[in-house]
Amino acid sequence: MDAFTAGLLQRIRAAESEMDRARETGDDFLVEVEQGELDDLRRLAAEHGVEVSASQHA
Repeated sequence: MDAFTAGLLQRIRAAESEMDRARETGDDFLVEVEQGELDDLRRLAAEHGVEVSASQHA
């Protein structure tokens, strides 16, 4: 796995974790922010042929 792929997958995991924390604390604004970040990261992954494993946030 190259550095780009590893970094992208790490950023996706981090955004998913942040979104989980935001949901747990009831921070609806942060949930929306993190969802937008995830959407952007997943789009970037798709554009570069990076397979993102299925998760509970799909």
